Amino acid sequence: MPFTLDTLDETIAARQNATADKSYTKSLLDKGAVHCARKFGEEAVETIISAVEGDRAALVKEAGDLLFHLLVLLRASGAPLADVMAELEARSRQSGHAEKAARPNG
Repeated sequence: MPFTLDTLDETIAARQNATADKSYTKSLLDKGAVHCARKFGEEAVETIISAVEGDRAALVKEAGDLLFHLLVLLRASGAPLADVMAELEARSRQSGHAEKAARPNG
């Protein structure tokens, strides 16, 4: 079976039941959503820097970190990945320009 974001989300959910000394994921979750948001922000900056510098190998690694930390942040915030995917699916039913124009602050 291929590795997917759902697979990663399930792994994060399982690690939520571990102890912080055994699981980095658990230690992040124990620190709460604000800490997880800050960590996600750090990873976003590192991803951007890799892209701007044209370092493909670093970009791939940082994008992996970014996706992981996004899923940890979603879990810490009580926002299921399934809800995000449903939102993306709904948006995909129209053009990006039309979807953006329909937003309150378009």
